[in-house]
Amino acid sequence: MLSLAALIILASGWRRRLIAFVAGAIGALALAPINVFPAIAVPMTVAVWLLDGTSASSEGRRFSTGPLRQAFGSGWWWGFGYFVAGLWWLGAAFLVEPDQFAWALPLGVLGLPAVLALFPALGFLIARLLWAPGPSRLLALSVGLGLTEWLRGHLFSGFPWNAYGMALGGNLVLAQSASLVGLYGLTVIAVAIFAAPAVLADGTPRELKHGPRFDLRRVPGALLVAGVALILIAGFGALRLLPGTTPLVAGVRLRIMQPDLAQDDKFRYENKDAILSRYLALSDRSHGPGHTGLSDVSVLIWPESAFPFILSHEPQALAEIGAALPAGTVLVTGAARLEETARGPGYFNAIQVVAHGGLILDSYDKVHLVPFGEYLPYRSLLERFGLHHFVHIPGGFEAGTIRTALTVPGLPKAAPLICYEAVFPGEVLPTTGGRPGLLLNVTNDAWFGLTSGPYQHFAQARLRSIEEGLPLVRAANTGISAIVDPYGRVIAKLPLGEDGVLDGGLPEPIGAPFFARYPFLAAALVWLAALAACLALRRAV
Repeated sequence: MLSLAALIILASGWRRRLIAFVAGAIGALALAPINVFPAIAVPMTVAVWLLDGTSASSEGRRFSTGPLRQAFGSGWWWGFGYFVAGLWWLGAAFLVEPDQFAWALPLGVLGLPAVLALFPALGFLIARLLWAPGPSRLLALSVGLGLTEWLRGHLFSGFPWNAYGMALGGNLVLAQSASLVGLYGLTVIAVAIFAAPAVLADGTPRELKHGPRFDLRRVPGALLVAGVALILIAGFGALRLLPGTTPLVAGVRLRIMQPDLAQDDKFRYENKDAILSRYLALSDRSHGPGHTGLSDVSVLIWPESAFPFILSHEPQALAEIGAALPAGTVLVTGAARLEETARGPGYFNAIQVVAHGGLILDSYDKVHLVPFGEYLPYRSLLERFGLHHFVHIPGGFEAGTIRTALTVPGLPKAAPLICYEAVFPGEVLPTTGGRPGLLLNVTNDAWFGLTSGPYQHFAQARLRSIEEGLPLVRAANTGISAIVDPYGRVIAKLPLGEDGVLDGGLPEPIGAPFFARYPFLAAALVWLAALAACLALRRAV
């Protein structure tokens, strides 16, 4: 361990960059679908040693920007490895229509990670400003990366995908602490805990040239605190999960339809009749022993982007759906919506509620759109370079103006979440109207095939259930569709890449956890506590 630490701390040039890249990439093993959470200890430990090595460039100088530049560069390569390994599956979207998008595949697989890596680079720089020998440097790293992960989730529309706290959030027992501190709080905690092995080696590069230093006064305390913290997190989670099965809401009978429809040339307007017939036949399930069609279903749910047409402008399709729905059954479905705006026709990615007879009862428009997928940022500029959004919507989708609850007969008030909206901690509930009774998530992950992407998406949506204390009902075109209770336990699910229907009840919500009541405060308190402890330990050295 000591010789490895010395190798990393003393590394320079391309060796240093390679070490940072590989260490960051290993961190992706802690994410879904692999979920080996201890793997996150590798990048966090290496991060500390990389930052230890930055003092070499300032030795003998009163002041130098060398350590800051070196910290920023190391953080960029470290983050680049983490995001390439964790987001490689984005390349699948560019191959759905290769004639149009294959040329841009490197922009998704390498370009986006290169931009995202600027955030951990800044995190390393902030940590370096707080750096001091001893255990305080573990907290300096958690302060730096904790702040920049929050920034990554909010700046430029936000992209919190695969925050480091998901190493804990992907494990059901460890994830329960998200009910207190949320994903960003978990991130601060995870960095500090899993960087703790770095205290096994301590010393400046000059000292390490004469042999690594092993400080028995510091090692047991830092590792003990990290171990106890992890045990307390696991103990809290185990106690929280003790009650067992969550009771179901009386009278609610759900059916989720997962068509497993490829995002290819078959999903076109000329095939609309065949697509709708497939949906209705799959949803009915009237053939075979014990199957009673839709007569015993109160709410039928179809995924995002269900139709290659504007549902409200297709009276024949609405009539077919309305005729298939019994009087006591409603359909909740993803559907594009068209509305005249001040700028002309506006298209919205929506969830719509359809009743017997084909009447549309309620609608919700997606507020948080996916850049480049659903709209093109800086459109007038980027279109000159041949870039355009993935969806076949003229001008892309318009964003909804406000998060509203969805009224679905037979269900408690629902918080609708379309695809990407489910990955934003503290931003999933309606802004008015009080606390809903469930999270209702429709998505279409067919763009990403049988890759890690849909697993990561589901893991993040499940964590929202734990944070908010609400059940999650999720319909995904190609999977993973599921019913999840407010503790994040999966009651039933359909796996990725299969078609079928999922029947089940609706788990009851629980009282709003601390994070649900104070989402910003919860994460801020954890970050401030880490900062205060870091400064206190620095003064004690």
